[in-house]
Amino acid sequence: MRHLLSWAMTCGLLAAALAGMPVTQAAEPAPPAAEKKVLRHVVLYKFKDSLTPGQIQEVIDAFSGLPKKIDTIIGFERGTNVSPEGKSEGLTHAFVVTFRDEPGRDAYLTHPAHLEYVNVVKDRREKVVVFDYWTSE
Repeated sequence: MRHLLSWAMTCGLLAAALAGMPVTQAAEPAPPAAEKKVLRHVVLYKFKDSLTPGQIQEVIDAFSGLPKKIDTIIGFERGTNVSPEGKSEGLTHAFVVTFRDEPGRDAYLTHPAHLEYVNVVKDRREKVVVFDYWTSE
C-alpha cells in the first residue's frame, strides 16, 4: 500500500510540474527504527620516542592480526594521524575495532590473542587512550 501511495504522489507531482503548477511535497514518514547498532572500540597510541620504526611496525602487525584470531571482531581499521590541527597531544596511531555487542567486546578483551598483543605493546607505548561508543551499522 505504501508503495502505491508513493507512486500516486509521484504521478501527481509530475503532472503538477508538467502543468506549470507550484510543487510542494509533504515529508514521507520515516520507516520504523530498526537500525542496527555496533560497538566501536577506539585505541590511540603515542609510542615511546626510543622505539625504532621496526618496533612500532611489530605493534601494528600484532594488532592487525587480531581479527583473524578473534571471531567477535566484525570490523577493523588502523591509521596514523594526519590532522593538520595539531591537537593530537602526541597520539600518532589509531586502531578501531568493531563488535556486534558488549559481550563480543568483553570476549575480545580477555581473549588469549588480545592478552598476547597487550604484552607486545605495553612497554612500547607512552600514552594510550581507549574509547568505546555505539553507532549505526
